[in-house]
Amino acid sequence: MARKKQKNRFILTMLTFVVSISLTASCTQYLKAPSTSSGKASFGELQGKLPIFYAGSLTVPWGAVTGEYIKIYPGVEVLGEAGGSSVTIRKVTELHKECGVIGSADYKIIPQLMFPEFASWYIIFASNQIVICFTEKSKYGDEINADNWYQILQRQGVTYGRSDPDQDPCGYRTLMVWQLAEKYYNAAGLYNKLCGARGDMIRSKSVDLIALLQSGDLDYAFEYDSVAKQQNLRYISLPVKINLSSKEFESYYAQARVSIKGAEPGETVNLVGEPILYAVTIPLNFYDQKLALSWVEFMLGDRGIAAMESTGQGIIRPAVASDKTKIPEALRKYIK
Repeated sequence: MARKKQKNRFILTMLTFVVSISLTASCTQYLKAPSTSSGKASFGELQGKLPIFYAGSLTVPWGAVTGEYIKIYPGVEVLGEAGGSSVTIRKVTELHKECGVIGSADYKIIPQLMFPEFASWYIIFASNQIVICFTEKSKYGDEINADNWYQILQRQGVTYGRSDPDQDPCGYRTLMVWQLAEKYYNAAGLYNKLCGARGDMIRSKSVDLIALLQSGDLDYAFEYDSVAKQQNLRYISLPVKINLSSKEFESYYAQARVSIKGAEPGETVNLVGEPILYAVTIPLNFYDQKLALSWVEFMLGDRGIAAMESTGQGIIRPAVASDKTKIPEALRKYIK
């Protein structure tokens, strides 16, 4: 009987050892970062939750980046949250929500709303342009073009949508396009005729307009070129002198001016028209800077850039920094 008990204990010990080895191997495989095409990933083994907040127009591009990122860092749980860029930033600066990475559709509002308390740098990594989206249900959709769109929008019964300029850069950029269009087409009073007219509809962010457009409740929507492509929407491209896409016409764009709500109650921020440029930063108060940095480095690298380009997102490469001396060392190789 004693020998039988000893034998049973031996078998149990060996089984426990085998299971332990199996579980250890499994866990190691899950946490270990595999090699990339250029060698082992910069940050080695990482795990934890990484909340990232971004402009609605970055939902698809940054979703593609994250899909590739977790192949390298499977132990990281990326928690994405989209919104208008101004609202996204205020979640950190006013609501004090945990956030590791912020992606803004306008680089200027990062220093205006976050410096110096919540951020000290930003990197410009992407570009875009304003287009007008429509569907086969849109009134006069078979007539609209880059020369007559502003006349079509003023026709009886036509509805058109834009995002809230106080919440979303696409909203105030749309207003800038209307101001520039008044000059470009020599159409006196056009801005005031479009802004606040019966057919003018506003939503918190530009991507909120897509469902209304697709359902036929909205005829036209002012969106980013990348969003139109991602959603397979019909759209017209606007003349380069008004679509906010070109460095060449920066001085022309500067004729447009819009004021939005500032960081403090009653405060306003005055914005001047310029080419559309996206930026990324890491909030200073995020508890795991290394984790956030790993995602940003991946986004700026070859695989991250390829992922964004595959979604139709315009890219600025090499990227441009606000102040290279303040940029984390790991990111400086991506900066012009």
